[in-house]
Amino acid sequence: MRAWSALHIADKLQHFTAYAVLAFLPTLHERRPAFVGIALGIIAMGVCLEFGQRLSEGRFFEIGDMAANTGGVLTGLILGLPSRSWMFARVRNTRPSRV
Repeated sequence: MRAWSALHIADKLQHFTAYAVLAFLPTLHERRPAFVGIALGIIAMGVCLEFGQRLSEGRFFEIGDMAANTGGVLTGLILGLPSRSWMFARVRNTRPSRV
């Protein structure tokens, strides 16, 4: 476990996963202009939080974290769009027909 921590991969994986989920969920529900704006806002939030860490003692500013955040957001969008299409196609096919 110490070797895993020494690689600093776990931290980047946590950033990536958290931001992927943050982008994935609105992609399922919101319309395209909204979730694109939300995704850009999430990326901006990640960048601002990293710069804010420069002001905190014991926290470190890392460009790698910003890259992991942005990669997570893009992955969330890429996974969310097909899921959205599949989800709405299923909803349309399960509606009861009117007689």
